Amino acid sequence: MYITHFGLREPPFSVVPDTSFFFAGTNSQEALNTLLVAVKSGEGFIKITGEVGTGKTLLCRKFMSILDDSFVTAYIPNPYLEPRTLMLALADELEIPLEKDVDQHQLLKSITHRLLSLAHEDKRVVLCIDEAQAMPLKTLEALRLLTNLETEKRKLLQIIMFGQPELNKKLQIEGIRQLAQRITFHYHLGELSRDDLDFYLSHRLSIAGYGGSRLFSSGAVRALRYASKGIPRLINILAHKSLMLAYGQGKRQVLARHVVVAAKDTATARTI
Repeated sequence: MYITHFGLREPPFSVVPDTSFFFAGTNSQEALNTLLVAVKSGEGFIKITGEVGTGKTLLCRKFMSILDDSFVTAYIPNPYLEPRTLMLALADELEIPLEKDVDQHQLLKSITHRLLSLAHEDKRVVLCIDEAQAMPLKTLEALRLLTNLETEKRKLLQIIMFGQPELNKKLQIEGIRQLAQRITFHYHLGELSRDDLDFYLSHRLSIAGYGGSRLFSSGAVRALRYASKGIPRLINILAHKSLMLAYGQGKRQVLARHVVVAAKDTATARTI
């Protein structure tokens, strides 16, 4: 591998959502600020959207990692669940003991009791749902009913949905329009700009231990921006392949030609 060749401690462009590599660029920092303002003001429903690979899962994990101990978080990574299964998943996240064959009424009652107990401890509960565009319509409606749980002062449960743009289309369906009306904060994650991309590469390389001179040439950065369309996951894939190519040729710098070859080898990239 190229780790030793380039003086790195670890791979800088893994597609695993490692929060230590979180890049506070224009889009991601604004989205993070939106989330923090929304939950601290007690909003019930928040929505973050973005195309595949724009960093929604990483943003979600970063957000949860920086909340202080006045918050209790629940995380559901795969919401393709029926309403009852979603409720059971929430109960599990909140460490609610349940009977084996608990009925729907008792399940909701147990969740409500737990939320009230946490509220009395002055804790705010935040449910983060990843890949929310995959949720069945009935489950989305069940989510709306969960936001009805409140005291005279505040919501007992705040819900943040992270999803692809298809989520917006789903929320426009007539049967769940009440849910869409309850979303008070929304942010759409876009692609990285040319300037952000330069900083993004430097940031990830620095976190991975790189301390040398410019590793990606200006031409390589331009090629990366074009081939990746500014999508972080695709940038990581192309940058990783480009580093492998440069290493294979014994080069100390990634050039545009390395990115061109990497793009041809990547089905989702735009060829140069």
